[in-house]
Amino acid sequence: MESDESGQSSGTRHPDAKTPIPLSAGLALQIACLVLPGAVMIPTVVFRAAGQPEDVLLWAVFASVAACGVTTMLQARRIGRFGAGYILAIGTSGAAIAVSIAALAAGGPALLATLVVILSVVQFVFSARLSLFRRILTPTVTGTILMLTPVTVMPVMFDQLKNVPSGTSPLAAPVSAVVTLVVIAGVTLTARERARLWAPVIGIVAGSIVAGMFGLYDVDRIAQAAWIGIPAPAWSALDLRFGTEFWALLPAFVFIALVCTMQTISGAVAIQRVSWAESRAVDFRAVQGAVAADGAGNLLSGLAGTMPLGFRPSGASMVEITGISSRRIGIALGASLIVLAFVPKALAVILAIPGPVITAFVTVTMATIFIIGMKVILQDGIDYRKGLIAGVSFWIGAGFQSGAVIPDGVSEFARALLQNGMLTGGVVAIVMILIVELMRPRRRRMEAELEPAALHKIREFIGALASQRGWDAQMVNRLDAVCEETLLTLLQQDEPGADIERRRLFLTARSGDGGAVLEFVASTGEERNIQDRIALLGEASASEMIEREVSLRLLRHLASSVRHQQYHDTDIVTVRVEPPGARLPRGL
Repeated sequence: MESDESGQSSGTRHPDAKTPIPLSAGLALQIACLVLPGAVMIPTVVFRAAGQPEDVLLWAVFASVAACGVTTMLQARRIGRFGAGYILAIGTSGAAIAVSIAALAAGGPALLATLVVILSVVQFVFSARLSLFRRILTPTVTGTILMLTPVTVMPVMFDQLKNVPSGTSPLAAPVSAVVTLVVIAGVTLTARERARLWAPVIGIVAGSIVAGMFGLYDVDRIAQAAWIGIPAPAWSALDLRFGTEFWALLPAFVFIALVCTMQTISGAVAIQRVSWAESRAVDFRAVQGAVAADGAGNLLSGLAGTMPLGFRPSGASMVEITGISSRRIGIALGASLIVLAFVPKALAVILAIPGPVITAFVTVTMATIFIIGMKVILQDGIDYRKGLIAGVSFWIGAGFQSGAVIPDGVSEFARALLQNGMLTGGVVAIVMILIVELMRPRRRRMEAELEPAALHKIREFIGALASQRGWDAQMVNRLDAVCEETLLTLLQQDEPGADIERRRLFLTARSGDGGAVLEFVASTGEERNIQDRIALLGEASASEMIEREVSLRLLRHLASSVRHQQYHDTDIVTVRVEPPGARLPRGL
C-alpha cells in the first residue's frame, strides 16, 4: 500500500476501498459520537418545549435515531437514484427547531408529521430538477455554506463548556476540554497513519477520564439505562384536514426544505472533494442522490411522527483527518445508529460524555470543515467576483449568527430563522449570484438533435453570434473548432453500437470578458466525466492514445476552461474560449 507525502494512504482514500470490519466499525463509532448527541437532544428540546407528553418524546427520540441510521446507510449504499455513495452522516436538523415547535404547538405530532412529509416531497422535486439550479448553487455558494457551518455550530458548542453541575471545580470544564483537544491534535499531527485513525477516540477517552476525576462523567445515567428496549409507539395518523394551521406553517417548512437541501448539496460536494486521492470533478448525480436520500429519510421521519433530518459534516471531517473514505464506514455508521436506538445502555455511554469533551472534539472537526469549504471555492477558480461573494456572504452570515445585525422588533419565529448563519449567508450568496447572472450579456440559444448533422446548424448559430458581437475570423474559427470537438466528445460518451433513444442538444452562448462562453446541454452517457478525462490526458503516454482522446486533446488546446456537470439524464459542458492572443479571466 503506497502512501502520499502526507502520510495518507492513497489506497484507502477511495469510496470502494475494502477496509477491515474492525476499522470500519471503530471509525463509524467515532462519527456516531458526533451525530448521536444532536439526534437525541434536539428532539428532546423540541418536544419538551412544545409541551408534549413523555411517551411521545421518547418515541420521537427513538424514531429520530433510527431514521438517521437508515438514511445514513442509504447515503452510503446508493440504491438506484437514492444515495450519494459516500460517507454522509445524517442527524436531526437544527434548522428545523423553531418550525417544529410551532407545528407541535399548533396541531401536535399529527400536524408536524404532515408538514415533514411535505418537506420530503419538496426535496424529491429538487433532486429531480437539480440541473435547473446549476447557475445558482455554484461552488462559491456551497463552499460559503460549508465555511459558515462552524460559525453556526460552535456558539452552541461553546455553551457546553458551561454545562457542568453546580459546585464543580471551575477548572473542570477547561482542563477536560484542553486535554481532549491537545491529545486529538497531538496524535493527528505526530502519529503514524494507523494511530492517527484513532486520534479522536483517544482524545475523547483521555478527556473523559480527566472529566471523571472532576465528577463530570455521568455514571448514573449509564447505570439506570436498560440494556435493550424500545419505547411504546406513540404514533398518530397524518393530519389531512389541511386547516389554517397547516397553511400558515407550510411556507416555513418549504423554506426549511430548501435550507436542508442546500446543506446536503454542500455536504455532497465536500465529501467528493476529500474522498479521492486524486482531484476529480464533482459528480452531480451523486449530489442528486444525496438530496433524494435526504427526502426519503424525511419521509420516514414524517411517517414516524418525528422532526426533519439533515446533513452533518462529521463524515467529511473524519475522512479529511484519517484519509479513509470507504463507503463501508458509512454503512457501519448507519448500522451503529440503528443498533444504538435499540440499546439504551450503549446510547447512555455516549450521551454521558461531558459537554466540554464533546466541545473539544467538535472544534477539531469544525476546523476541517472550514478548510474543506475554502478548498471547494478555491478549486473552482477564484476571481474578484467569487471572492467578493464569498467574503460578504460569510461575514453577513457571521453577523446574523451572532445577533449583531438582527433588527429590533422582529418576531421570535423570524429571529430564530435569521439567527442561523448558514441560512442568512447562503441566501446572501444566492442573491449576489443572481445579480451577477442578471447583469451578464443576454444568452443566445439553439436546439438540435444530438447527432453529427447538428454541426452544420451549430456553425450557422456561431456565425450569427460572431456577426452580432463583431468577432474576427480567427475567433470564429476557434469557436467553430471548439463546437466541433465538444459535439464529437458528447457523441463519444455512448458505447459504440448501443441502442440509445434520440436525444436533444441545447446550446447557449454569450460573450464575457472579451471571449465567449458556450454551454452544451444533452442527455448524459455513462462515460467518465469529460473534465476528469482532460485532466488525465497529460499522464497518458503516446501508446495509450485512443481515437476518442483526440477530440479531448484538441478541446484542451482550444478552450481556456472546460467544466462538465453530470446529472441523471443530463450532461452539461461549459466551455470558455478566449480570442487568439488574449487571456480570458476565469469567471463565475
